Amino acid sequence: MKAIMVVGTTSHAGKSILTTALCRLLAQRGWRVAPFKGQNMALNAYVTADGGEIGYAQAVQAWAAGVTPWVEMNPILLKPQGDMTSQVILKGKVVGKVSAQEYYDKYFDLGWAAIVESLKHLSSEFDLLICEGAGSPAEINLKHRDLTNMRVAKYLKANTLLVVDIDRGGAFAHVIGTLELLEPDERELIKGIVINKFRGQRELLQPGIDWLEKRTGIPVVGIIPWIEEIFSAEDSLSLLDRPHRKLHSELTIAIIRLPRISNFTDFDPLEAETTVTVKYINPKQTLGHPDAVILPGTKTTISDLLVLKQTGMAEAIKNYVAAGGTVMGICGGFQMLGEFLADPDALEGEEGRFEGLGLLPIRTLITPQKITRQRQVTSTYPQEGLPIVGYEIHQGRTQILENKTTQPLFDDPTLGIVDIQQSVWGTYLHGLFDNGPWRRAWLNYLRQQRGLPSLPTGIPNYREQRETMLNSLAEIVSKHLDLTPILS
Repeated sequence: MKAIMVVGTTSHAGKSILTTALCRLLAQRGWRVAPFKGQNMALNAYVTADGGEIGYAQAVQAWAAGVTPWVEMNPILLKPQGDMTSQVILKGKVVGKVSAQEYYDKYFDLGWAAIVESLKHLSSEFDLLICEGAGSPAEINLKHRDLTNMRVAKYLKANTLLVVDIDRGGAFAHVIGTLELLEPDERELIKGIVINKFRGQRELLQPGIDWLEKRTGIPVVGIIPWIEEIFSAEDSLSLLDRPHRKLHSELTIAIIRLPRISNFTDFDPLEAETTVTVKYINPKQTLGHPDAVILPGTKTTISDLLVLKQTGMAEAIKNYVAAGGTVMGICGGFQMLGEFLADPDALEGEEGRFEGLGLLPIRTLITPQKITRQRQVTSTYPQEGLPIVGYEIHQGRTQILENKTTQPLFDDPTLGIVDIQQSVWGTYLHGLFDNGPWRRAWLNYLRQQRGLPSLPTGIPNYREQRETMLNSLAEIVSKHLDLTPILS
């Protein structure tokens, strides 16, 4: 199996972005490339064409490679639930909810078998695999049960890149320490070091590079400059580093940063709008007076709903709507807007029936059967007849009560509704804002509330903008990375 492995000295070293860039670079050179991450822990997920769930980062990497995302590209996905447990998704399907110890006792061998099976399948279809590790390969307390890093690299005999984040400081110590903690046969696979997020002058760094290469015998094959984050990271810690208000911003959209926020990749297209500032607000913060508030998806809807109530944010949102504000709920956020949520089997950890915000006439029951599927529908609001693509990932079944106060958002009424004032919107559809004309139509509704002129709606979908971003990423990385030692 021909493969390149990307591991990092720490979390957030830049493994995902480098893997993405490599997928695009090598695809441009004529390779048929596929990404791979054996085990991913993330709450940002994507649904493949066959209804399987994988990490969203692997979907982006597949698009970078110019191929369709498959479940084999991320055979194990762990979705933390906030009660020291995670939902286990194996080859795209939910197989259980376990603690860390239970996971390694029950799923380690099954997980490795799924990884090997996926690698064999991918290698039969593609010329080259670009494999991403997780965290650090040198966590000595975890190495014996690490399914993601050097175990995969050794199985594939993959030429491996070690990535270090120089921006956080201590880069040389991180590299030396990581290499010292690898076994000799693991260290043998490291063919290049990549220094990432560099902001300084190259000539000042050069003495350190010379020392590092002499000390390790491994070439520094790349010094990647700081690149503003263009794709969402895999966990919500990255939301703390998002930029503040844009220079030419005309609208502010506040997204409630729920404790178990999921699929915040939904809002990348809004972040890409030059006239929109996206602001993430902790439930303990003051809501203020944004142009719209979004309740995003969450892995634990009821627990996060209780946080909103305990912090006073639930009351603040209801007062905001009463004063004429606009609120949208997506997936778990949609469920929160209803009259109540019930989880009789404590599937999310909170058993019982819980009152929602009461802003939409819906009732939700949490059930064991998870819905994961891609959707193609047609819009009704805010503009009729627009083609919409997206995907569902939810464990609740929502009943929309008969009433004359709401209208369906799409030709499939189960996917979402809006009240007749168009002040409260709710949908199960992830990826809704990826649809350029619909996104602009919704933003124009907000702009009308402010007396601002409408923006053009005849724009392409976000996937076309993402293609431009992927090409730009590949171009930047190609100028600062020598792949010769890896591809030789």
